[in-house]
Amino acid sequence: MPRVTADRERCLGAGQCAYSAPDVFDQDDDGLVTVLDPAPPRHRLASLRQAADLCPSGAVRLEEAAETP
Repeated sequence: MPRVTADRERCLGAGQCAYSAPDVFDQDDDGLVTVLDPAPPRHRLASLRQAADLCPSGAVRLEEAAETP
């Protein structure tokens, strides 16, 4: 299962994470990232990778745990 974190101190409020994976990320009233689901299902990996790749400040982190048999 992937794990996502977001560093609100680094966040610029660009909103690319919330746009890429709106069921996992949102923005608060100040425009800063909030993580709605820190352990989203594996089928969300493509959008999670996109959110991390598009984050201009590098605030969004994705850890992809290896699947166990």
